[in-house]
Amino acid sequence: MDIVLRNTSGAPIYEQIAAQIKDQIVDGTLEPGQPLPSIRVLAKDLRISVITTKRAYDELEAQGFLTTVAGKGCFVAEQNTQLIRESRLREIEEHLQSAAELARSCRMTDGELLEMLRLIIQGRNEDA
Repeated sequence: MDIVLRNTSGAPIYEQIAAQIKDQIVDGTLEPGQPLPSIRVLAKDLRISVITTKRAYDELEAQGFLTTVAGKGCFVAEQNTQLIRESRLREIEEHLQSAAELARSCRMTDGELLEMLRLIIQGRNEDA
């Protein structure tokens, strides 16, 4: 399980952990039933507090992404990944709608906005 913490993110560390685990569950990197590192092991690997790691796991469990089995640990929960994907697509649409409205208020043309999006995507692909 790959988790990269960024001090410049502005997001709390537990949110960064939870978001990255959630992304790995949604994209299939982490499969239903797969065990996660123990809270202590993950905290040690990331060099953070056990409390921070526990909070991330608790958030994911509350959202239905993890299940905890007493004495055995945390596991990726069975879930409908298609439903999660649809939720993310709606969120993307909302962001794009906001971007389109902002562009319109700046008198950007559709072509300029599309070119900006193309450059952002291209830059993201080059960083990967």
